[in-house]
Amino acid sequence: MPTRRTALALFASSALALGTAPPAVAHGRPFGRHGSPARRPDRATLYVDARGRGDHTTVQAAVDAATGTGRTLVIAPGTYRETVDIPADRTGLTLIGASGDPRDTVIVYANANGTPRPDGSGTYGTSGSATVTARPAGLTARDLTFANDWLRADHPDYTGTQAVALKVTGDRSAFHNCRFLGHQDTLYADSASLTDFARQYYRDCYVEGDVDFVFGRASAVLDRCHFRTLTRTDLPGPPHGFVFAPSTAGADPHGFLVLRSRVTSTAPDGYFKLARPWVPSSDLTAHPMLTVRESHLGAGIDTDEPYGTMSAGFPWQEQRFAEYRNTGPGARVTVPANRPQLTRDEARQHTPAVWLGDWQP
Repeated sequence: MPTRRTALALFASSALALGTAPPAVAHGRPFGRHGSPARRPDRATLYVDARGRGDHTTVQAAVDAATGTGRTLVIAPGTYRETVDIPADRTGLTLIGASGDPRDTVIVYANANGTPRPDGSGTYGTSGSATVTARPAGLTARDLTFANDWLRADHPDYTGTQAVALKVTGDRSAFHNCRFLGHQDTLYADSASLTDFARQYYRDCYVEGDVDFVFGRASAVLDRCHFRTLTRTDLPGPPHGFVFAPSTAGADPHGFLVLRSRVTSTAPDGYFKLARPWVPSSDLTAHPMLTVRESHLGAGIDTDEPYGTMSAGFPWQEQRFAEYRNTGPGARVTVPANRPQLTRDEARQHTPAVWLGDWQP
Protein backbone atom coordinates (compact mmCIF):
# COMPACT_ATOMS: atom_id res chain seq x y z
CA MET A 1 0.00 0.00 0.00
CA PRO A 2 1.49 3.41 -0.93
CA THR A 3 2.15 5.99 1.76
CA ARG A 4 -0.08 9.04 1.86
CA ARG A 5 2.74 11.08 0.35
CA THR A 6 2.90 8.72 -2.63
CA ALA A 7 -0.88 8.56 -2.89
CA LEU A 8 -1.21 12.34 -2.97
CA ALA A 9 1.32 12.55 -5.78
CA LEU A 10 -0.58 9.93 -7.71
CA PHE A 11 -3.91 11.70 -7.15
CA ALA A 12 -2.53 15.04 -8.26
CA SER A 13 -1.06 13.67 -11.47
CA SER A 14 -3.43 10.83 -12.36
CA ALA A 15 -6.07 12.89 -14.14
CA LEU A 16 -3.64 14.47 -16.56
CA ALA A 17 -1.53 11.34 -16.94
CA LEU A 18 -4.54 9.19 -17.76
CA GLY A 19 -6.18 11.78 -19.98
CA THR A 20 -9.23 12.02 -17.73
CA ALA A 21 -8.91 15.64 -16.66
CA PRO A 22 -11.90 17.92 -17.27
CA PRO A 23 -11.91 19.13 -20.91
CA ALA A 24 -11.30 22.75 -19.93
CA VAL A 25 -8.17 21.78 -18.01
CA ALA A 26 -6.93 19.39 -20.70
CA HIS A 27 -7.15 22.14 -23.34
CA GLY A 28 -5.03 24.63 -21.45
CA ARG A 29 -7.74 26.23 -19.35
CA PRO A 30 -6.47 25.54 -15.83
CA PHE A 31 -9.37 27.38 -14.20
CA GLY A 32 -12.13 25.64 -16.14
CA ARG A 33 -15.45 27.44 -16.09
CA HIS A 34 -14.24 29.95 -13.51
CA GLY A 35 -12.61 32.34 -15.97
CA SER A 36 -8.93 33.35 -15.97
CA PRO A 37 -6.80 36.46 -15.41
CA ALA A 38 -7.69 37.45 -18.99
CA ARG A 39 -11.40 36.70 -18.51
CA ARG A 40 -11.92 37.78 -14.91
CA PRO A 41 -15.61 37.89 -13.93
CA ASP A 42 -14.94 40.63 -11.36
CA ARG A 43 -12.13 42.32 -9.48
CA ALA A 44 -12.81 40.20 -6.41
CA THR A 45 -11.55 37.00 -8.11
CA LEU A 46 -7.91 35.95 -8.03
CA TYR A 47 -6.34 32.91 -9.69
CA VAL A 48 -3.72 30.51 -8.32
CA ASP A 49 -1.69 28.18 -10.51
CA ALA A 50 1.62 26.55 -9.59
CA ARG A 51 2.63 26.65 -13.27
CA GLY A 52 2.38 30.43 -13.48
CA ARG A 53 -0.83 30.82 -15.48
CA GLY A 54 -2.66 32.69 -12.73
CA ASP A 55 -2.18 35.78 -10.61
CA HIS A 56 -0.17 33.83 -8.03
CA THR A 57 1.75 30.56 -7.88
CA THR A 58 1.05 29.81 -4.20
CA VAL A 59 -2.14 29.84 -2.17
CA GLN A 60 -0.56 31.94 0.59
CA ALA A 61 0.47 34.64 -1.87
CA ALA A 62 -3.11 34.83 -3.11
CA VAL A 63 -4.43 35.00 0.46
CA ASP A 64 -2.02 37.83 1.20
CA ALA A 65 -3.28 39.72 -1.84
CA ALA A 66 -6.97 39.08 -1.13
CA THR A 67 -7.45 41.99 1.24
CA GLY A 68 -10.90 43.20 2.13
CA THR A 69 -14.07 41.12 2.16
CA GLY A 70 -15.84 38.83 -0.28
CA ARG A 71 -12.82 37.77 -2.32
CA THR A 72 -12.64 34.50 -4.31
CA LEU A 73 -9.54 32.40 -4.96
CA VAL A 74 -9.80 29.92 -7.85
CA ILE A 75 -7.06 27.30 -7.51
CA ALA A 76 -5.90 25.30 -10.53
CA PRO A 77 -5.27 21.53 -10.28
CA GLY A 78 -1.95 20.66 -8.72
CA THR A 79 -0.20 19.92 -5.44
CA TYR A 80 0.57 23.02 -3.39
CA ARG A 81 3.16 22.04 -0.81
CA GLU A 82 2.95 24.93 1.61
CA THR A 83 1.40 26.07 4.84
CA VAL A 84 -1.40 28.61 4.55
CA ASP A 85 -2.57 31.03 7.25
CA ILE A 86 -5.76 32.93 6.43
CA PRO A 87 -6.14 36.01 8.68
CA ALA A 88 -9.41 36.82 10.39
CA ASP A 89 -9.89 40.00 8.34
CA ARG A 90 -10.40 38.03 5.10
CA THR A 91 -14.12 37.76 5.85
CA GLY A 92 -16.34 36.17 3.24
CA LEU A 93 -13.40 34.54 1.47
CA THR A 94 -14.16 31.68 -0.95
CA LEU A 95 -11.64 29.02 -2.03
CA ILE A 96 -12.52 26.93 -5.10
CA GLY A 97 -10.75 23.94 -6.63
CA ALA A 98 -11.05 24.72 -10.33
CA SER A 99 -11.70 21.22 -11.68
CA GLY A 100 -14.60 20.39 -9.38
CA ASP A 101 -12.85 17.20 -8.20
CA PRO A 102 -11.15 17.67 -4.80
CA ARG A 103 -8.56 15.03 -5.66
CA ASP A 104 -7.11 17.32 -8.33
CA THR A 105 -6.25 20.28 -6.10
CA VAL A 106 -4.27 19.47 -2.96
CA ILE A 107 -2.83 21.77 -0.30
CA VAL A 108 -0.41 19.70 1.77
CA TYR A 109 2.46 20.00 4.21
CA ALA A 110 4.16 17.79 6.80
CA ASN A 111 4.45 19.42 10.22
CA ALA A 112 3.55 17.70 13.49
CA ASN A 113 3.12 18.85 17.08
CA GLY A 114 6.68 17.73 17.82
CA THR A 115 8.32 19.19 14.71
CA PRO A 116 11.02 21.71 15.75
CA ARG A 117 10.50 25.27 14.55
CA PRO A 118 13.29 26.48 12.26
CA ASP A 119 14.10 29.41 14.58
CA GLY A 120 14.81 27.11 17.51
CA SER A 121 11.91 28.48 19.59
CA GLY A 122 10.48 25.05 20.34
CA THR A 123 8.07 22.81 18.48
CA TYR A 124 5.01 23.74 16.46
CA GLY A 125 2.42 22.28 18.84
CA THR A 126 -0.89 20.92 17.63
CA SER A 127 -2.34 24.18 16.31
CA GLY A 128 0.94 25.20 14.75
CA SER A 129 1.17 21.92 12.84
CA ALA A 130 -1.83 22.80 10.65
CA THR A 131 -1.27 22.81 6.91
CA VAL A 132 -4.06 25.39 6.57
CA THR A 133 -5.34 27.65 9.35
CA ALA A 134 -8.61 29.41 8.51
CA ARG A 135 -9.59 32.24 10.87
CA PRO A 136 -12.14 34.46 9.06
CA ALA A 137 -15.89 34.45 9.45
CA GLY A 138 -17.92 33.52 6.42
CA LEU A 139 -15.25 31.39 4.77
CA THR A 140 -16.36 28.91 2.10
CA ALA A 141 -14.26 26.17 0.47
CA ARG A 142 -15.27 23.86 -2.36
CA ASP A 143 -13.67 20.95 -4.20
CA LEU A 144 -10.32 21.01 -2.39
CA THR A 145 -8.10 18.55 -0.51
CA PHE A 146 -6.43 19.67 2.72
CA ALA A 147 -3.75 17.23 3.83
CA ASN A 148 -0.97 16.69 6.32
CA ASP A 149 1.31 13.89 5.14
CA TRP A 150 3.56 13.75 8.20
CA LEU A 151 4.04 10.09 9.14
CA ARG A 152 4.84 8.50 12.51
CA ALA A 153 7.02 5.93 10.80
CA ASP A 154 9.39 8.68 9.64
CA HIS A 155 9.81 10.04 13.19
CA PRO A 156 9.64 7.22 15.75
CA ASP A 157 11.27 9.48 18.37
CA TYR A 158 8.41 12.03 18.34
CA THR A 159 5.90 12.05 21.20
CA GLY A 160 3.86 14.92 19.74
CA THR A 161 2.34 13.09 16.79
CA GLN A 162 -0.69 15.33 16.20
CA ALA A 163 -0.55 16.61 12.62
CA VAL A 164 -3.46 18.83 11.56
CA ALA A 165 -4.55 19.18 7.94
CA LEU A 166 -7.00 22.04 8.56
CA LYS A 167 -7.78 24.19 11.58
CA VAL A 168 -10.93 26.33 11.32
CA THR A 169 -11.96 28.92 13.92
CA GLY A 170 -14.32 31.27 12.07
CA ASP A 171 -18.08 31.45 12.48
CA ARG A 172 -20.16 30.57 9.41
CA SER A 173 -17.40 28.48 7.84
CA ALA A 174 -18.64 26.07 5.16
CA PHE A 175 -16.87 23.25 3.33
CA HIS A 176 -18.47 21.46 0.39
CA ASN A 177 -17.06 18.40 -1.36
CA CYS A 178 -13.69 18.72 0.37
CA ARG A 179 -11.24 16.06 1.54
CA PHE A 180 -9.24 16.15 4.78
CA LEU A 181 -6.34 13.70 4.95
CA GLY A 182 -4.10 12.95 7.91
CA HIS A 183 -3.62 10.56 10.80
CA GLN A 184 -3.95 12.13 14.25
CA ASP A 185 -6.04 15.32 14.61
CA THR A 186 -6.78 15.68 10.90
CA LEU A 187 -9.66 18.18 11.07
CA TYR A 188 -9.59 20.75 13.88
CA ALA A 189 -13.07 22.30 13.98
CA ASP A 190 -12.52 24.97 16.61
CA SER A 191 -13.45 28.50 17.63
CA ALA A 192 -11.46 31.64 18.31
CA SER A 193 -12.30 31.71 22.04
CA LEU A 194 -14.35 29.96 24.71
CA THR A 195 -17.15 32.49 24.33
CA ASP A 196 -17.17 32.33 20.53
CA PHE A 197 -19.60 29.61 19.44
CA ALA A 198 -18.32 29.16 15.88
CA ARG A 199 -20.87 27.57 13.56
CA GLN A 200 -19.39 25.36 10.85
CA TYR A 201 -20.95 23.23 8.12
CA TYR A 202 -19.33 20.33 6.27
CA ARG A 203 -21.31 18.77 3.43
CA ASP A 204 -20.33 15.81 1.21
CA CYS A 205 -16.82 15.78 2.66
CA TYR A 206 -14.33 12.96 3.24
CA VAL A 207 -12.18 12.78 6.39
CA GLU A 208 -9.65 10.11 7.24
CA GLY A 209 -7.32 9.45 10.14
CA ASP A 210 -6.80 7.37 13.24
CA VAL A 211 -6.65 9.27 16.56
CA ASP A 212 -9.25 11.99 17.32
CA PHE A 213 -9.27 12.92 13.68
CA VAL A 214 -12.30 15.22 13.94
CA PHE A 215 -11.91 17.33 17.07
CA GLY A 216 -12.41 20.78 18.59
CA ARG A 217 -15.05 23.01 20.20
CA ALA A 218 -16.94 24.33 17.15
CA SER A 219 -20.70 24.02 16.75
CA ALA A 220 -20.16 21.87 13.69
CA VAL A 221 -22.66 20.11 11.44
CA LEU A 222 -21.12 17.25 9.42
CA ASP A 223 -23.75 16.31 6.86
CA ARG A 224 -23.49 13.42 4.38
CA CYS A 225 -19.79 13.00 5.11
CA HIS A 226 -17.57 9.92 4.93
CA PHE A 227 -15.22 9.20 7.83
CA ARG A 228 -12.53 6.60 7.18
CA THR A 229 -10.52 5.03 10.00
CA LEU A 230 -7.00 3.91 9.12
CA THR A 231 -5.05 0.85 10.23
CA ARG A 232 -2.19 1.53 12.63
CA THR A 233 0.73 -0.77 11.98
CA ASP A 234 2.55 0.50 15.09
CA LEU A 235 -0.01 -1.00 17.49
CA PRO A 236 -0.43 -4.71 18.21
CA GLY A 237 -4.15 -4.55 18.90
CA PRO A 238 -7.20 -2.39 19.57
CA PRO A 239 -8.08 0.33 20.06
CA HIS A 240 -6.42 1.95 17.07
CA GLY A 241 -8.08 5.27 17.77
CA PHE A 242 -11.16 7.46 17.89
CA VAL A 243 -13.14 9.21 15.15
CA PHE A 244 -14.44 12.22 17.12
CA ALA A 245 -13.04 14.17 20.08
CA PRO A 246 -15.27 17.20 20.76
CA SER A 247 -14.20 19.80 23.32
CA THR A 248 -17.42 21.84 23.35
CA ALA A 249 -17.43 24.80 25.74
CA GLY A 250 -19.71 24.24 28.72
CA ALA A 251 -21.85 27.26 27.81
CA ASP A 252 -22.28 26.20 24.17
CA PRO A 253 -25.54 24.28 23.64
CA HIS A 254 -24.29 22.75 20.39
CA GLY A 255 -21.19 20.64 19.75
CA PHE A 256 -20.70 18.20 16.87
CA LEU A 257 -23.77 17.03 14.94
CA VAL A 258 -23.11 14.17 12.51
CA LEU A 259 -25.99 13.11 10.30
CA ARG A 260 -26.67 11.12 7.14
CA SER A 261 -23.01 10.13 7.13
CA ARG A 262 -20.99 6.91 7.18
CA VAL A 263 -17.98 5.54 9.01
CA THR A 264 -15.85 2.93 7.26
CA SER A 265 -12.52 1.39 8.18
CA THR A 266 -9.35 -0.18 6.84
CA ALA A 267 -8.71 -1.68 10.30
CA PRO A 268 -10.04 -5.00 11.61
CA ASP A 269 -13.58 -5.13 12.97
CA GLY A 270 -14.07 -3.42 16.32
CA TYR A 271 -10.65 -1.73 16.37
CA PHE A 272 -12.00 1.84 16.61
CA LYS A 273 -14.05 3.81 19.10
CA LEU A 274 -16.61 6.26 17.80
CA ALA A 275 -15.54 9.07 20.12
CA ARG A 276 -14.00 10.28 23.34
CA PRO A 277 -14.41 13.65 25.06
CA TRP A 278 -11.57 16.13 25.06
CA VAL A 279 -11.45 18.39 28.11
CA PRO A 280 -8.30 20.46 27.49
CA SER A 281 -6.20 21.80 30.34
CA SER A 282 -7.00 25.31 29.06
CA ASP A 283 -10.73 24.78 29.68
CA LEU A 284 -11.59 22.37 32.47
CA THR A 285 -15.22 23.58 32.26
CA ALA A 286 -15.63 22.05 28.78
CA HIS A 287 -18.67 19.80 28.36
CA PRO A 288 -18.05 17.88 25.11
CA MET A 289 -21.08 17.23 22.92
CA LEU A 290 -21.55 14.80 20.04
CA THR A 291 -24.70 13.57 18.34
CA VAL A 292 -24.48 10.94 15.61
CA ARG A 293 -27.80 10.31 13.90
CA GLU A 294 -29.17 8.47 10.89
CA SER A 295 -25.67 7.41 9.88
CA HIS A 296 -24.17 4.10 8.80
CA LEU A 297 -21.48 2.82 11.16
CA GLY A 298 -19.27 0.12 9.70
CA ALA A 299 -17.84 -2.91 11.44
CA GLY A 300 -14.70 -1.02 12.44
CA ILE A 301 -16.56 0.51 15.40
CA ASP A 302 -16.44 -1.33 18.74
CA THR A 303 -20.09 -2.02 19.53
CA ASP A 304 -19.57 -3.06 23.16
CA GLU A 305 -17.61 0.06 24.09
CA PRO A 306 -17.98 2.65 21.33
CA TYR A 307 -16.88 5.53 23.57
CA GLY A 308 -13.72 6.07 25.58
CA THR A 309 -12.40 8.50 28.18
CA MET A 310 -9.40 10.69 27.39
CA SER A 311 -8.67 12.21 30.81
CA ALA A 312 -9.25 10.83 34.29
CA GLY A 313 -11.98 12.78 36.03
CA PHE A 314 -13.89 13.46 32.81
CA PRO A 315 -15.59 10.17 31.90
CA TRP A 316 -17.51 10.02 28.66
CA GLN A 317 -20.68 9.08 30.58
CA GLU A 318 -20.80 12.60 32.04
CA GLN A 319 -20.60 14.30 28.65
CA ARG A 320 -23.27 15.06 26.06
CA PHE A 321 -22.96 12.02 23.80
CA ALA A 322 -25.97 10.56 21.99
CA GLU A 323 -27.07 8.58 18.94
CA TYR A 324 -30.29 8.30 16.98
CA ARG A 325 -31.42 5.79 14.37
CA ASN A 326 -27.99 4.75 13.20
CA THR A 327 -27.55 1.63 11.08
CA GLY A 328 -24.81 -0.81 10.16
CA PRO A 329 -22.82 -3.42 12.11
CA GLY A 330 -21.04 -0.74 14.15
CA ALA A 331 -24.35 0.66 15.37
CA ARG A 332 -25.56 -2.53 17.06
CA VAL A 333 -26.60 -1.90 20.66
CA THR A 334 -24.95 -4.77 22.52
CA VAL A 335 -24.55 -2.94 25.85
CA PRO A 336 -27.42 -0.42 26.15
CA ALA A 337 -25.72 1.56 28.91
CA ASN A 338 -22.84 2.29 26.55
CA ARG A 339 -25.00 3.62 23.69
CA PRO A 340 -27.12 6.58 24.86
CA GLN A 341 -30.01 7.10 22.44
CA LEU A 342 -32.13 10.18 21.79
CA THR A 343 -35.89 9.96 21.98
CA ARG A 344 -37.90 11.15 19.01
CA ASP A 345 -38.75 14.39 20.82
CA GLU A 346 -35.11 14.98 21.74
CA ALA A 347 -34.03 14.34 18.16
CA ARG A 348 -36.12 17.31 17.00
CA GLN A 349 -33.64 19.56 18.79
CA HIS A 350 -30.62 17.93 17.13
CA THR A 351 -30.91 19.23 13.58
CA PRO A 352 -28.89 21.54 11.32
CA ALA A 353 -31.56 24.24 11.65
CA VAL A 354 -31.20 24.27 15.43
CA TRP A 355 -27.40 24.15 15.27
CA LEU A 356 -26.98 26.88 12.65
CA GLY A 357 -29.79 29.25 13.63
CA ASP A 358 -30.17 32.18 11.26
CA TRP A 359 -27.33 31.01 9.02
CA GLN A 360 -28.14 28.97 5.93
CA PRO A 361 -24.89 27.83 4.28
